[in-house]
Amino acid sequence: MSLNTPPPDRLSLTLNALADPTRRAILARLSLGETTVNELAEPFEMSLPAVSKHLKVLERAGLISRTRTAQWRPCKLEPEPLKEVDMWLRDYRKMWEQRLDRLEAYLKELQAKDTPVQSAKPKDDKDGDIK
Repeated sequence: MSLNTPPPDRLSLTLNALADPTRRAILARLSLGETTVNELAEPFEMSLPAVSKHLKVLERAGLISRTRTAQWRPCKLEPEPLKEVDMWLRDYRKMWEQRLDRLEAYLKELQAKDTPVQSAKPKDDKDGDIK
């Protein structure tokens, strides 16, 4: 980081942490409850130090916390930063919902113009063809 670059804000740290599929999988596992680093590492084909690096990114973003009880070091999900991401996305979600609502209204308008209203039943001619 250069001297002129401001430190990343909390939202940037959270989004950076969420950008990696391994870290998202770790968070998904922690959503089920506290667990140890070894248990978190089990499903991944990577070394324990590599998993620890992912945990440090998550911890720096405030997405997890780690405690120590004797030799047991459980990791716990901290959902507050996820709420901040949800708040940030709320305006974009509203914008897209409005755009989709306008598109739906426009498509209904086009369908209404395409479908002529038939006031009478078509008549058969002598050969049985509909006119």
